[in-house]
Amino acid sequence: MDLASRIQALEDMVRDAKSMPLSSSALLNRDEVLELIDELKGSLPDEIKQARWVVKDREELLAKARRDAEAMVEQARGEQLRLASHEAVVRRANDESERILQQAEDDARKLRLEAEDYVDAKLAQLESALQKILEDMIGSNEALSRTIDQVVSGREKLRGVAPTTGVEFAENEVELSADEGEPASEEGEGT
Repeated sequence: MDLASRIQALEDMVRDAKSMPLSSSALLNRDEVLELIDELKGSLPDEIKQARWVVKDREELLAKARRDAEAMVEQARGEQLRLASHEAVVRRANDESERILQQAEDDARKLRLEAEDYVDAKLAQLESALQKILEDMIGSNEALSRTIDQVVSGREKLRGVAPTTGVEFAENEVELSADEGEPASEEGEGT
């Protein structure tokens, strides 16, 4: 399942969650949500690998263009030396070799520019895709944070405890991530 499918699954899970009576809160299975978040995190390296592949492809393409250009220049120089060795055609050989050399340099420049344009287009596509993924993740993260806030608030209302503020929730969230997902206190266990 790709990143977009996982984000859609998370969104569906939130939408399909049971509503709390007389509340806009919803009940979600924490383990399912955390598992889906882990899958989302796991799929990010694939996108990064793709970006590295595009950069490597660009470097290989530019290196090949340079090698081809150097080979053309060397061939032109060799041709220039061969023609120059004959006394009768020295002038014509010089003119022709300069033309060949200029043509080789022009071809090499053109090839290099085309390779750079191709790689730039691919990097632009990748940048756009990564930007969309980032925006989707930010939106999903915000929606998930709101849902978690609602779930915590709903649970606290059910227990008769005063709802926590966003700051208290953020502190609890930091404690949860520090303990790798284990609750910070024993009060929440078994409920």
